[in-house]
Amino acid sequence: MSRNAAAADIFRFRFKQKPLAQRALFPLQRGTEYLLALDKCRRMYAHLPEGPPENFCARALDALHVKLRVSPGDLARIPVRGPLIVVANHPFGAVEGLALLSLLQQVRPDICVLANSLLHRIPELRLSMIAVDLFGGFDGKHKNVGGLRKGLRQLAQGGVLVIFPAGEVSHLNLSRAAIDDPPWSQSLARLVRASSAPVLPVYFPGRNSLVFQVMGLIHPVLRTAMLPHELLNKRMRSLEVRIGFPIAFRRLHTMSNADMTDYLRSKTYLLRQRGQPVAARTQARPGESIRPPISAELLEKEVLAIPPAQCLFESGSYQVFCAASGQIPQVLLEIGRLRELTFRGVGEGTGRALDLDPFDAYYTHLFAWQRETREIIGAYRLGRSDEILAAAGPQGLYTNTLFRYRPEFFNELGPALELGRSFVQPKYQKSYNPLMLLWKGIGRFVAKNPQYAKLFGPVSISREYQPASRKWMVSTLVDAYSIPELARMVKARRPLRLKENRFGCKEINKMTSDFDEMELVVADLEADGKGVPVLLRQYLSLGGRYLAFNVDEDFSDVLDGLVLVDLRQTDRKTLERYCGRAGAAEFLALHEHRDLAEGF
Repeated sequence: MSRNAAAADIFRFRFKQKPLAQRALFPLQRGTEYLLALDKCRRMYAHLPEGPPENFCARALDALHVKLRVSPGDLARIPVRGPLIVVANHPFGAVEGLALLSLLQQVRPDICVLANSLLHRIPELRLSMIAVDLFGGFDGKHKNVGGLRKGLRQLAQGGVLVIFPAGEVSHLNLSRAAIDDPPWSQSLARLVRASSAPVLPVYFPGRNSLVFQVMGLIHPVLRTAMLPHELLNKRMRSLEVRIGFPIAFRRLHTMSNADMTDYLRSKTYLLRQRGQPVAARTQARPGESIRPPISAELLEKEVLAIPPAQCLFESGSYQVFCAASGQIPQVLLEIGRLRELTFRGVGEGTGRALDLDPFDAYYTHLFAWQRETREIIGAYRLGRSDEILAAAGPQGLYTNTLFRYRPEFFNELGPALELGRSFVQPKYQKSYNPLMLLWKGIGRFVAKNPQYAKLFGPVSISREYQPASRKWMVSTLVDAYSIPELARMVKARRPLRLKENRFGCKEINKMTSDFDEMELVVADLEADGKGVPVLLRQYLSLGGRYLAFNVDEDFSDVLDGLVLVDLRQTDRKTLERYCGRAGAAEFLALHEHRDLAEGF
């Protein structure tokens, strides 16, 4: 069949009448095709350049002058082999199917789409299509059983199966006052369960025209009749595609079909909340020039003068020290310089030449030193809460500038170490080792001062993260990693305003609120795929609990979470990693003895 003949057959309006009646209605048929823009679709298809079927979608998009926008990082999330179910929202009706097939074919050739039987009439798409009747959805359609079985065979052979589980195009839902997909078919969950295949969520931002929405309110058939117009009005447009990380079957198999379907829909619509790339949003606040570095000779002289007992840990050419400010005036200036340098690099910082404050004068400074290069690679600031409260009251604590404490909080807390102002300078951030050095230093400090059973302090979630990521992390930590009795004793001075999102947080949190889920959600929301901040993860590994969250105006609106760690509850192997085996044993023995004494 010639291209023109095929075009005439594909884009033809058919009356469900006997042949004689069809001939009588022929003039009306041609007029209807004109009104529905089928004639334009026919001409466009007839004039498509010839080429192999596997690049038909790319040629069709070129004919429409539709440009796809997808980041290389998102494309890299598509597995190159193995069975895969790709699910997507259905905002337009046709162009997103062409786009998705075209993108997937850039990565692998073994792709089939569960699609409307009308699309199966296009010769170039037949090899990539499994025809089903999508009008009204998958469910309850006996004629779709064969198509679903073919889909399972495709997955069993290690291929990709693309599904638009809504079964119809996104449209205006008056009860929700939103334009989105109708409820997804649970046939999706049955396919996932039967195949054990991972699921890749894909989201297309956008929607069809207002006329399309209004016509659908009059009657769904009118909405369907508008689809050729909606395909053609996407000409000369840029179409964004957002791809999430694959969801392993092990995260899904315990859910019911209904819950799994809701979860996968939520994971897809969660991608709607992904904002602009960080580089476009993160800019360091203007301010003073950062002070020049302190000379290596001056730094080395001060470090060598620190008593050996204050060297907490050594590993190769690295040493971790703790010292009072009076012992290390030049080192402290360099710490202030490196703090500002590090924080400005992520759009934060004070805007001053040095990041130092009045608390530095009486807090203890723990820092990692590189002997060979004679430089500071990172630091922490430690405050002994019992001593500070006795000398200055709650106002003496740095965290009091971020949070309001009730007096009974400190009675519950007991002697504790306030940790904060931590950094690893930029050139050492590619390795996890500097942070481990600092934490081993903290562990050795606790082993030497075992009366401090608890750690607390602010953990920052920087502006590098999308607003949706920050809100998601906060909502999850408050729900799943808090101590309500203590949280009631702490209030943020400038709390983060949490608003429940229409998609994402509520549905996903209902399914699971574990750390892995939080990591996956954040990675999906971030354009560069980064997970939760390293320190947030570090404190959770120690059994940390989050009591409140504050937006710090003095540091470029960084979000600070007040974390509390009771080291007596930390896993023993984890405690040994940081305190050393002997230090951990002495610490635990001391507190077991105290617990027994208090019991009697």
